[in-house]
Formats: sequence, structure tokens, C-alpha cells
Amino acid sequence: MKRYKKEDDVSYTLGASLTFQLLETRPELAREVYMHPSMDAGETGERVRALCAGLRLPLVVSPKPLAVLSDKENCYLAARFAKFCEPLSADGDHVVLVCPSNAGNLGTILRSCLGFGYRDLAIIRPAADLFDPKTVRASMGAVFGVRAMYFDSFDEYRADWPRAFYPLMLRARQSLDQTVFEHPHALIFGNEATGLPPSFLDTGTPVVIRHGTDIDSLNLPVAVSIALYEATRGRAF
Repeated sequence: MKRYKKEDDVSYTLGASLTFQLLETRPELAREVYMHPSMDAGETGERVRALCAGLRLPLVVSPKPLAVLSDKENCYLAARFAKFCEPLSADGDHVVLVCPSNAGNLGTILRSCLGFGYRDLAIIRPAADLFDPKTVRASMGAVFGVRAMYFDSFDEYRADWPRAFYPLMLRARQSLDQTVFEHPHALIFGNEATGLPPSFLDTGTPVVIRHGTDIDSLNLPVAVSIALYEATRGRAF
């Protein structure tokens, strides 16, 4: 048993809600479950044992794996799962993140994508790790409901997935609330610190989220959520 490393072919759900989401929505990915003995006697323990028995998954009841995997003392349930990669949808709308650097931000964006019906996420390297347990935790399990692919450059993504492009940029002239989105499309966002390079002003239809002058920019997950809300305004979920 060892802590997560990016080069591993497995990752971990750290916490009860994430572990149950894995076992109940993507059970084919689960490889092993770890439960603290204090959880074994109650209703949660019975639920874990029933799921593991039905899925024929190994269940380790011991505090040691949890102490190794998590730096938090209140982690009583975890699971090891296989990393996965699923192709993006050809006719679906995409979110494209160009060089996102923060695992927590990436996880939060995954949750917003799933909440607004965007199940396809393209990530341009260098980028945060989709399967870092910090990303998985911040996504609240949304990582298991979104198709995500990494690309070495935006040009590589664009060549494989032609569609209408909408870069979100402070220097854009067209306001988000005045934009009529074509389908399929891609909403494109830059790095937390630097945003998108100026070259994206010549890509598709650049769009700006207008806000007051008391701040210089919006937090990346906030900007993504606002753009997703506007792009799906009027859509029935």
C-alpha cells in the first residue's frame, strides 16, 4: 500500500460519499475497498460489505491503509480504482481547459460540467492531474460521470474535434450574455494565472464575462460555471 503517484495506473476515493459513488455508479473500475474497524459494526459497514460481496471486491478492514492513503484522521472509507479514458462525444458540446494548474479547481469544474450537462472535457497539457485524489474529492464524484481526454496542444484537440469555438477572454469584445451558441461547440478557458494566450483572439468567437472594475478577473471555476449557466439558459435538465 502506498500513497497516490501520478504515474500509477490506479487512484483512490478518500471518503464515504466518494467511495459509495464509485461502487454504485462505476463498479467496474473498483479494485479494492478499505474500511476503518470503527465503521464495520453499523449500518454503513453492512452496506459496504453487501456492495463488496455483490461485486466480489476485496474488503480490507483496518486503519493502516487509510492512514497511508489520507493525511486526514477522519477518513474511514476509501477505495482503489482503475484510471480510465473515454473518447469525447463527436456531437456533444465540450469544455476545453488550457493548462489548468490546480487540482481543486479542476475537480470543481468537473462538478459544474456535470451539473450543466457538459459531459465532455478536453484538457490541454501541461495540466493538473484528473485522477489526483484531491481532484477526485473536489469533484464530489463527478469525475466518474464526465468523459475527459488530455491533449498536448490546442491544435491537436482542434484537429480532432472541429466545432464552433468560444474562447473566454478579458480582451474579447462580445459579451457572454449576448452570445448565441452554435452546436456543437467548445467553451475554452485558460490557466488560472495567465488566462488564454492572445492568439485565441483569432480563434472562433472570443467572449468576455463582463464584471465590475473592483476585481481584475474571476476565479476560473466561477468563470466556467457562469459560462455554462449562460450557454444552457432555457435548457430543460
